[in-house]
Amino acid sequence: MMKGAADRILHHPKWKKVAYGGMQPGYDDNYTDESFLEAMVMNANVVKRDLFKVMQDSVSISQYLCIVALVISVWIHTLGSVIDETSLLKLDVGLLALGFSVLLLTTSQLSQQLLSRYLLNISFFISGLYILAPVYHTLTRSISSDSIYALTVSLLVVHLFLHDYSGSTIRPPGALNNPTLASNISLNASIVASVLVASRLPSRLHVFAIMFFSLQIFLFAPLITFCIKKYSFKLHMWFSFALMVMTLSVVFQLHRMLFVLLLGLLVFVSVVCPYWLIRIQEYKFEINGPWDEAKLCFDITE
Repeated sequence: MMKGAADRILHHPKWKKVAYGGMQPGYDDNYTDESFLEAMVMNANVVKRDLFKVMQDSVSISQYLCIVALVISVWIHTLGSVIDETSLLKLDVGLLALGFSVLLLTTSQLSQQLLSRYLLNISFFISGLYILAPVYHTLTRSISSDSIYALTVSLLVVHLFLHDYSGSTIRPPGALNNPTLASNISLNASIVASVLVASRLPSRLHVFAIMFFSLQIFLFAPLITFCIKKYSFKLHMWFSFALMVMTLSVVFQLHRMLFVLLLGLLVFVSVVCPYWLIRIQEYKFEINGPWDEAKLCFDITE
């Protein structure tokens, strides 16, 4: 009997992995040998991140938070009659000239034909805003100011939550742009918030000036900051730092509690969140091997 058992062992077929659960004579369908885990790879796709690099990437978020904070500061000063319509119009013209100057200096693809088309579109844009200013002025006359301000804050939160901070939907002048649904919702939320604030102003010229200012920021500021970052990362960092300092000083003069909240938010975004991201990378556990589901790749090129 011992000899028969030994013969069966010697003549036992060697186990091999069979795709799709194929059966092999002499082995159970869930049998594995010592070579089963030889091809196992741990954390093959885990990206090792550097804390300083993550903090640099988070500057884009802090930068846009400061831009929105400056817009809110201008809204508050305008609603409180601290800034009149003449000052707002001067600010609008200055921002428009500054934006075009940055585009000219940082974008090599901005041809004369494209620049002319931009100027023509902006002329139509300004004309449309001026014509629609009386409509915006009386749009929310039957709604209380408390409801308007609460809805404005909610829309700004939606705008900040869905905004494309990575710049993946932003393209240089002349390139095709394919915005995502989230970025479209974010932009529409900022436009509606601007309309609600403008409807609380005393005159139609006020409405036109604040709408022009708000739409310049929400529509063109992401493009300007994107061009600066692509042109020079060092310039982008210096610009972001100067913008943070200016925003904090403006908010400090506006309200001390808002200053504390904004400063805490910037520290949280620029320091705490990158630190958390680095720490949680230690707990990331990924296993890859030959048993994983195959990834199909289709070549659609002709």
